[in-house]
Amino acid sequence: MSVIDPSKLRVSPGRAISLGAVVRPTGVRFSVISRHATALYLALFDRPEDTKPVIEFAFDPELHRIGDMWSIFVSGLEPGTLYALRAEGPFEPEKGHRFDATRYLLAPYARCIVGDVRGGTAKCRVVSTDFDWIDDVRPRIPMGETIIYEAHVRGFTFHESSGVAHGGTYRGLIEKIPYLKDLGVTMVELMPIQEVGEVELDRVNPATGEVLHNYWGYNPIGFFAPSGRYACDGMGGQVEEFREMVAALHRAGIEVSLDVVFNHTAEGNEKGPTLCFKGLDNAIYYLLDGNGGYIDFSGCGNTLNCNHPLVRDFILDCLRYWVTVFHVDGFRFDLASILGRDRSGDIVPNAPLIERIAEDAILRDVKLIAEAWDAGGGYQVGSFGDVRWAEWNGKYRDEVRRFWRGDAATKAAFATRVTGSADLYQDDGRTPPHSINFVTAHDGFTLRDLVSYNNKHNEANGENNKDGMDGNFSWNCGIEGETDDAAVNALRLRMQKNFLATLFLSLGTPMLLGGDEFGRTQQGNNNAYCQDNTISWYDWTLLTNNADLFRFCKEIIRFRKENPVFSRATYFTGKATTSGKKPDVVWHTRKGKLQQWDDGDRCLAYWINGAENGGTALYLMFNPSPKPARFSLPRGWWVRRIDTTQPSPHDVVPQQEAPMIERAERVTRVSVTEHGLVVLAALDQA
Repeated sequence: MSVIDPSKLRVSPGRAISLGAVVRPTGVRFSVISRHATALYLALFDRPEDTKPVIEFAFDPELHRIGDMWSIFVSGLEPGTLYALRAEGPFEPEKGHRFDATRYLLAPYARCIVGDVRGGTAKCRVVSTDFDWIDDVRPRIPMGETIIYEAHVRGFTFHESSGVAHGGTYRGLIEKIPYLKDLGVTMVELMPIQEVGEVELDRVNPATGEVLHNYWGYNPIGFFAPSGRYACDGMGGQVEEFREMVAALHRAGIEVSLDVVFNHTAEGNEKGPTLCFKGLDNAIYYLLDGNGGYIDFSGCGNTLNCNHPLVRDFILDCLRYWVTVFHVDGFRFDLASILGRDRSGDIVPNAPLIERIAEDAILRDVKLIAEAWDAGGGYQVGSFGDVRWAEWNGKYRDEVRRFWRGDAATKAAFATRVTGSADLYQDDGRTPPHSINFVTAHDGFTLRDLVSYNNKHNEANGENNKDGMDGNFSWNCGIEGETDDAAVNALRLRMQKNFLATLFLSLGTPMLLGGDEFGRTQQGNNNAYCQDNTISWYDWTLLTNNADLFRFCKEIIRFRKENPVFSRATYFTGKATTSGKKPDVVWHTRKGKLQQWDDGDRCLAYWINGAENGGTALYLMFNPSPKPARFSLPRGWWVRRIDTTQPSPHDVVPQQEAPMIERAERVTRVSVTEHGLVVLAALDQA
């Protein structure tokens, strides 16, 4: 028996705002844009798997169309109704048109999608978004005080060791909020949670035969729809469950940022499926060459035509929706250089969409973070947008890795990165917090693998180890992969501490890859996008096995918060800020002399005038070399707060418990073990 009773439904002209399925007291209004369609139909279904609708309504071009907008109102419908669209029009690929009247299409503005997208039976679901947000208070954490934790909703809690009742879901993440609070992060950056266009891939793990899946989710089709894969009730509950997660994180004082993919869709190129945009107005939504072929700057088969006015509106409407309906606090834009490509594919200065996002009234107080490159050669690190835009600082990642690997002639670049990357951001009025500093991210090695592998090991991806980055600037500490060698494992632990300390002692906004705080490994896979298994899932037994590493990470975050100098919004100058006062920073050699950047010595030290920022003076010493090094200290009384060469709990020590450095009559010296980092705090501002 049908759930829908066609006899109770009536169709009338709709109002051409707002787009999508809008619930009204007596029915639902459906509005969709298509410039080149000659006919459009709304199909209603009982079940997601149904291939034939219960009823189909034709949009009357005379009554239900205003310009490019088609809109009807169906009285008698309620939330929960399943629907899809069907469009007639020319199939002229050489002109960019790929209409296929035999296919049912997802609506671009669908708020909820259920069913099998890959199998072609997915449906849009009408949902009400009249949520009660009376008690929700956004944390509104200043960018300079933000500490980002990058995580995958499913992978974060799906492993059997997670200890949660709702593993792999939005509610599972809620159960881990006390852990996030204990760690000290202030923002969770979620890998894509927008509905994706495929799950199962046409590939298997060559060693095990396991079918591979699109685990990361960088293949969107439902830009307004929270993914049902991460919900306890994936047949519509994902909307409410996602909202519950955001509200719970806000109550804990933690912000939510979404990794959004506005550079391509799951429809791929001419060989890909027709799911939504391709069947409604292919010529508008995608960048096409002169013959109707797809231009690919994303590496995924197609590129969204981001600076077509209609596509710009679509992206802006989507961002506003996540902010107003779900109260998200920020966005990280995947392959963001594509946002700045014009309709010919060229990157243009002051791109309309990038400027519009920055100036939009609704988006004015959310955090905007760009991955300032794309797969088509666009690389804009240091030059993306204006002061509203922060950037993933890929140069920070590479130069910090090279310094700690012991590469020659890297300390000058390292010094620039740990003090906020003024060379990249100062010239256009941006400040240290605009640099999103990271050593590892989802795309690449985990921190444990960074110090355990010289080479990527992606064989399980079924692409003959050809995928993923080759230039990782990693060091295996003497043995490739896992080992029982105690000395090698001790060195790897020290190196992980070095990277974590560097990250949180740098000016800028730190981003921690989830699981790095307790040594998560992907077995050397630096491109685990298709590994929905133990390679990617967080193994929480490591939290116990690597308790010392977790403690170090937690305490180094606490140290950062105790010392406001690391959150400062201005760059160091090396000069006194007030007449007669000391400089804000002084760079030293290990002998205590002024640093000579080309002297061939890999060691580095610097003094920070903490008093200028309401804290205490600090002295940081870095020894990436394979031999111990003795550093001469500035005059004064010092205590040892951080020493990555020491066992826990002596690696990070509270100020009141920190051991004092014995002061010599002439020059006080401190030995820093090979591959080590030491931070001293002054008792008298030195």
